Amino acid sequence: MHFVDYAYAAAQAPSGQGGSSMLVQLAFFAAIFAIFYFLLIRPQQKQRRDRETMLSAVKPGDRVVMSSGLHGTIVKLSEQGVTIKVADQVRLEFDRSAIGRIVPSTKADGGAAS
Repeated sequence: MHFVDYAYAAAQAPSGQGGSSMLVQLAFFAAIFAIFYFLLIRPQQKQRRDRETMLSAVKPGDRVVMSSGLHGTIVKLSEQGVTIKVADQVRLEFDRSAIGRIVPSTKADGGAAS
């Protein structure tokens, strides 16, 4: 029975110190949130924005690497899909979101698609 009395007494904050300790805790949690935002959320938003820009900039003739690792050249685009040429007479359809990256053209191939 005394345990309940001790727990109740320990739960009550001493007068005069409750407000300042609450402000310290609030500032601590705000600092943790700010660190979390700048280290995790903001870079992820930037990556998503860059990816959306890359996907909207693809055009026929671009060499791409799909997220599965398949290399090919874009021959046709639709709103949600993309058709790539991987070999002579071989064309595959993918969702546009399956594009992993665009391969930069080099001067050796003159930017021509194979």
